[in-house]
Amino acid sequence: MSQPAIEHVPTNIITGFLGSGKTTAINHLLTHKPAHERWAVLVNEFGQVGIDGSLIEQQDGIEVKELAGGCLCCALGPSLPVTLATLLRRFRPDRLLIEPTGLGHPARIIDTLQGEQFRNVLSLQSIICLLDPGVLHQPEVLRHPSFIDQLNLADIIVLNRTDLVDTADVTEAQALSANLFPPKAAIHITTHGRLAQEWLDLDHRIQRQARYPQAHAAKPNLRPHNLAPVDKPRVAEPGKPLAQSGSQDGYYSYGWMFAAEDCFDWNAIQHALDAMTGVLRLKAVLRIGHAWVSYNRNAGEPAQINESAWRRDSRLEILTGQPLDQTELARILLNCLQP
Repeated sequence: MSQPAIEHVPTNIITGFLGSGKTTAINHLLTHKPAHERWAVLVNEFGQVGIDGSLIEQQDGIEVKELAGGCLCCALGPSLPVTLATLLRRFRPDRLLIEPTGLGHPARIIDTLQGEQFRNVLSLQSIICLLDPGVLHQPEVLRHPSFIDQLNLADIIVLNRTDLVDTADVTEAQALSANLFPPKAAIHITTHGRLAQEWLDLDHRIQRQARYPQAHAAKPNLRPHNLAPVDKPRVAEPGKPLAQSGSQDGYYSYGWMFAAEDCFDWNAIQHALDAMTGVLRLKAVLRIGHAWVSYNRNAGEPAQINESAWRRDSRLEILTGQPLDQTELARILLNCLQP
């Protein structure tokens, strides 16, 4: 007996610039998911090996699909319809959450979700943009086209990480958000990515406009190189990690995948990661003896370290604004392995 057609699956895009707290926010939403519902999460990362999928808490009734190696809005755009169709057909979710990369422009994703192929399959609801008021002190972010259009295209803006900034920054970020046109359906203030479930259910009807629509056109300048893509049937061997790197729009990513058998000396790897300079974002999930930990650090901030349920492999991703010596970085990481 054939299954009924999939129709009008509530779908949300959770966007925001690098380090705004998207993955933490999605974890919070998943923790409060209605027990009887099945939710799917599509995670897109600029980096090559993919870390965020391992940082999303795995639970019954949740399916996580990760696309790494570029932005859904440009380099990976052609793969989005295929990935979406496969995810929907196999898992048949009651809700779909999409987390684009922090450098992504959401316009092409919106076009795909509202296009003919998915018009009756998906029901696009709230587009939520997380905004860290701390970016008010980062002029290079404030003028970045993707940052501007993430705000412009959002239905709801959530000021996140407000416990880490001054009250004046929160007030200024509120004013910035309130002055956008067309007006937002809501502007909320929160910490630690605490999104309310009811924020998801706003019907996305107002056609908000991108200021830089050309930013989501396909871009051929994403240049992954070195080893084979991680989605090919190749796995890391103990002591021989797979390495990848890529670049786009003046940003560079460097990633490594270590075999599950590889164990890191915690003192050594923590010191090595803390000492890395010029890093915009550093994310990792690592095996430390019999335990596994996640490491997450934004530029100018202390690292967040937590236990991790991930067990598949150890992986690390560095995002920077200038090229690095990947060979030297690999040497440092290998020296942190236990004998």
